[in-house]
Amino acid sequence: MIGTLILGVILILILSYYNISIRNVAESPAAQDNFDYIKEQKVSLWENYLKKPVMYFWNNIFIDLLWEPFVANMNRIKEGKPTDFDTAVPTINFGN
Repeated sequence: MIGTLILGVILILILSYYNISIRNVAESPAAQDNFDYIKEQKVSLWENYLKKPVMYFWNNIFIDLLWEPFVANMNRIKEGKPTDFDTAVPTINFGN
């Protein structure tokens, strides 16, 4: 993280040495057109390809299979009750 920060400062110093204004470059019509194009492509990628599988994973796998059982077991621990793991462990009777 610190290395990335130092690299960014060095990059800004190099651009300043060559009298390149980051503001002028970012506000130029060509840069704005490029930013708009990237934004449109990101939205298209999300809507057409990623939204359906990501939302399926989020709702049907993460929430249903991971989050809800986690919260339920944490509430059981809080209440002093056995968790799903405790009740799912097989017991062995030695015939005593």
